[in-house]
Amino acid sequence: MERLIPRPLKELAAALPAPLYLVGGSVRDFLAGFSAGETDWDLCSPASEELLEQAAQKCGFTVRAVYRNTGTVKLSDPDGTGYEYTRFRSDQYVRGLHTPAGIVFTDDIALDARRRDFCANAVYYEIESGTFCDPLGGIADIRAKTLRTVAPAAKVFGEDGLRLVRLARLAAQTGFSPDAECLAGAKKNHALIGDIAPERIFAELDLLLHADRKAGGEQGPLRGLCILRETGVLKEILPELAAGDGMPQRPDFHRYDVLEHSFRCVRYAPENIRWAALLHDVGKPFCFTRDGNFHAHPEEGARLTEEILSRLKAPKKFTERTARLVALHMRDFNLAMKESKVRREIQTNYDLLPELFALRQADFSACKDDRSPAPGVVKWQRILGQMRAEGVPFTLKELAVNGADLTALGIGGERVGEVLRGLLAYCAQDGTRNTREKLLRHVKNCTKENK
Repeated sequence: MERLIPRPLKELAAALPAPLYLVGGSVRDFLAGFSAGETDWDLCSPASEELLEQAAQKCGFTVRAVYRNTGTVKLSDPDGTGYEYTRFRSDQYVRGLHTPAGIVFTDDIALDARRRDFCANAVYYEIESGTFCDPLGGIADIRAKTLRTVAPAAKVFGEDGLRLVRLARLAAQTGFSPDAECLAGAKKNHALIGDIAPERIFAELDLLLHADRKAGGEQGPLRGLCILRETGVLKEILPELAAGDGMPQRPDFHRYDVLEHSFRCVRYAPENIRWAALLHDVGKPFCFTRDGNFHAHPEEGARLTEEILSRLKAPKKFTERTARLVALHMRDFNLAMKESKVRREIQTNYDLLPELFALRQADFSACKDDRSPAPGVVKWQRILGQMRAEGVPFTLKELAVNGADLTALGIGGERVGEVLRGLLAYCAQDGTRNTREKLLRHVKNCTKENK
């Protein structure tokens, strides 16, 4: 462990008049044998935040923020590495709320350990002496790849509802499994996630959906989602999605029910479209309840996706783009769309094509765990290749004419944009039309016809 610790942190440990410990993910991941990657450096000590601040400044650290009520200091070393320090303490909670209602500072490392979530996260490494301190048996849990709560599970989850999602996220990222008591405590308290700020839930879910960046591997996101389903937390945070649990689909197309299919779509999706993969069929339960079929699920799914991500306070542009992907994921699913229409669809959604192709491939693979190329993607990629070979323009900037050319023909105002978009669609069917001469002639002919 000693060789992984940044030099400035060792200097800080030597300067502080109290033992300085690493705790949490960095220690857990080292003991688990995970390869060193992006690390969260969580520090703790019985020393006050004032003493930590003084020692840090003496060692050339920059103190970013001090929260005296929680004994927390955020700082960065001269190399720009960030750290979060928290003084040893014991917390008291109002049931379910994430923020402690009362804090008592202590010199007792065992009391500090008891305020944490899982024993695997409550192993301490004293930086200067190079020794581990394990008040709650966390090292054995790490070796057994087990998530066990630091106190009775019903109490731990009852204190802080965010731990309900953290459980699934940590299992996804580490490959660890909750023990029976941990799962039972989460199930008992699953409704408390409703007390947590939606943006905190979104942040945890986003980490879960990208858990394969950590040691959880390819199966990580699927593992985390299954724990959310098993504990009942999914019904609380994404009820529209959870409604697909046990809802059957046509066996000639699907091996799994609606919810399991959505989970597996995440498994096959690249990381930039994980939310779209998770929510791509969220309209199916709604449509089946309303209509008895899934026919309108892309459109209803896009609406629900926008509602869900807005509710979770996701970034607006991200929400809009994800909803567009959900709306488009079934385009030409039966391969019956004529090439002329496919060309228009490709041109209209050109900015989204890589993500759309990836989503459609993930959706196809998730039906029966089939990694072969999705026929719809193959068809559209072939047509896209033909369009590129022809020189078809995909954006207004690629047109051989511009607004000034149309103004010279006497076209003005909002009509300019309308005509340019019409020319773009005109070129979708034949890229050789994209010359200044041909486009201006086309505009003149259309103008004559409309007189």
